[in-house]
This record gives sequence, C-alpha cells and structure tokens, in this order.
Amino acid sequence: MEAFEEYLASIQNPQNRAKIEEILNWVIDKFPNLATRIAWNQPMFIDHDTFIIAFSVAKQHFAVAPERAGINHFADEIVKAGYEYTKELIRIRWDSPVDYSLLEKIIEFNILDKKECTTFWRK
Repeated sequence: MEAFEEYLASIQNPQNRAKIEEILNWVIDKFPNLATRIAWNQPMFIDHDTFIIAFSVAKQHFAVAPERAGINHFADEIVKAGYEYTKELIRIRWDSPVDYSLLEKIIEFNILDKKECTTFWRK
C-alpha cells in the first residue's frame, strides 16, 4: 500500500479516500502476487509487467479500468451491478456498494487472459 500513500492523501473527501483505500487493500490482500504502481496518476496493479487493472477518482464516482476486453467480457454483469461503463472504464458512484465478486472475476479474467501477454497493454 506504500506505493499508493501519496495518491490517497491527495483525495480531499475523507469518505471517498476511505472507500478507495478499502478497495485497494482488498485487491492487495486478494491478489498478493500483483505489483503496485502509480502511472498516469492512478493506482495500478500489474502482473509480469502487463497491466491488469487501475482505479481513478472523480467528483461523482470512481472508475475501474480493466481494459476493453475485461469490460466487454463482463458487460452484462456490470449493468446488473448497476454500474455505467464506457469502452475503457466502469463508473461506480461513491454511494453505490462495491460488487467485490464482480471485481474479483474481472481481475482473474485479466490475469488469465494476459498470462502470455508480453506487452503492457493488449494489442
């Protein structure tokens, strides 16, 4: 979590900061083999030098960015969870619960789908 301390300190709203911190800690605990880093001003999780997932904050929501393949694969479940999404990210309103089982599936999908990937992003 040390890699994310400065990022977390920059989040003005204490409730939002606590929620993101909880999510990042959950990912660290659930997927201890993933490396952590800040890139493009957002916390990221990396596996064998390839991108797995990132998070960012906005005024009304936080975003989960698993790349387009992860979003496309889980589009129906994302909608069922009540989240909005674009081609590249999932928006979760600050007052919405986090569907950790969906988040886990998305991360596991990316880890498995990218296990042979030799680039940071999918091509």
